[in-house]
Amino acid sequence: MNRKVIVTLIVFMVLVMTSLILVQTNSLTKTFEIREEQFDQTVSRILKRVIDRLEYDEASRILSGTTQSNKKQGGFFPNIAGRDNLSGNQSQSDINISFLYSQRSSSSVYGEELIQYSGRLSIGQTERGRPGEFPSAFDVVHDQNNYIKEQYEQRMKDQADYYRLARNQHLMSRLPLKERISQQQLEHLLRTEFRNNNIDLDFKYAVKSYPQGKEQLVFGSKNYSPDSRKEYHDLLFPRDLEPKGDYLRVYFPRRDTYLLKETGIMVIPTIILTGLLIAIFTYTIMIILKQKKLSMIKNDFINNMTHELKTPISTISLASQMLHDNSISNTPKVTEHISSIILQESKRLSFQVEKVLQMAVFNEGRLKLKFKEFHFHELIRNVIHNFELRVKSKDGKLDAELLAENDLIKGDEVHLTNVIFNLFDNAVKYSRERPEILIKTENKNGFLLISVKDNGIGIAKEHLDQIFERFFRVPTGNVHDVKGFGLGLSYVKKIVESHQGKIKAESVVNKGTKFVIYFPLNMK
Repeated sequence: MNRKVIVTLIVFMVLVMTSLILVQTNSLTKTFEIREEQFDQTVSRILKRVIDRLEYDEASRILSGTTQSNKKQGGFFPNIAGRDNLSGNQSQSDINISFLYSQRSSSSVYGEELIQYSGRLSIGQTERGRPGEFPSAFDVVHDQNNYIKEQYEQRMKDQADYYRLARNQHLMSRLPLKERISQQQLEHLLRTEFRNNNIDLDFKYAVKSYPQGKEQLVFGSKNYSPDSRKEYHDLLFPRDLEPKGDYLRVYFPRRDTYLLKETGIMVIPTIILTGLLIAIFTYTIMIILKQKKLSMIKNDFINNMTHELKTPISTISLASQMLHDNSISNTPKVTEHISSIILQESKRLSFQVEKVLQMAVFNEGRLKLKFKEFHFHELIRNVIHNFELRVKSKDGKLDAELLAENDLIKGDEVHLTNVIFNLFDNAVKYSRERPEILIKTENKNGFLLISVKDNGIGIAKEHLDQIFERFFRVPTGNVHDVKGFGLGLSYVKKIVESHQGKIKAESVVNKGTKFVIYFPLNMK
């Protein structure tokens, strides 16, 4: 997969994920807004009910001393008692009497009032007459006058109560709010109404007046401070003849949290699914980039391996041709020289192939280490003895400071020998001038520390975490003067970690590199 395809795929996936997140966010926002609107409407209705209840309680207190009957008797002119109960074959006769009764009343607080009554009377049997007989006009008028008089007296009484209520309400509206509203009653009404509407949420309330346009707190909850929170309010006593602009105000400190909790049924699954999609998307991108990187490393490895194997093969091929060439005198000395070249290159070729095979076996988990106790100083001395000639051939120096008092560890001596050999080999290969190598040991916090320091070209900081990866080689542009597969340090790290140890690298460009290995002394 080329770079252009990968970039296009990543861009497409980012656009799809971004669109999906925007759609989900918009859906959640709409859901939250609907919940918020429903909550606001419910709270507004509750405030109106509470204010209506306060007005009703005040009116009840005003009329608590009056004896008033508001029961109506079914109309202005009910049937006269006993005259509408006919039974058997009694016939009912109707008599239509039209009349007008008027009386002026000067007791009204609003001035003189004209009261008029007119009606239609149906009579089947009178108390004074026999069945089927019509009452006399005198009886009808007498009964009607009594009824009108009772209705008038009741109306006057109701009217007096109404005027008294209106007058007292007008007087009450001039009283301070603290005398019209009980704080305990108001708080109880609010709490009860919220509970009845399934709003189990802490709230703060306040009663405020605005004399001369200035806000004044009458009473309310302690520390009433809505700040940027949503505040609900409604006018108190709106039915006063002259409302003074007093308001009941309420806010909920944890309103947003409550609304989010109410919409949590939809929010939580959406967040989880969106998070999973983002995680899968990120993981997929990482795999694509890693595969791209591995592909590049693999190509570099094949190129490096080709160069590494091509050189000894070419040398062996050339030496073989010299042996078969009759023009060259096959003296014992020449034959010995050519055969030694073939032997050395064969060993070199075998070593490179063995390194690749060992790494493959180790990665597959088929490599079995043979642990035993041995002194690490003795191992270091053996490696120095075998490697010292190579350093001196380049006019270099190899020093050792074996300061550890306890160098007895448990491990695979063969592979640990290869670890030290690989570090020495890198120190020589990456030294531009005369190589100077220092190996040092010491004990620290139950560990045996082995450090290998050189004066080579160094490693850039951004590559320090990558040098232990398989096939990785520090980029050197078009210069390929140092041969290798990029397997040495990867092999070193795996062997060290298989001994429950760890390895760190410190480096400064153009000054050198230092590798530090930590081996536990009491490894089980």
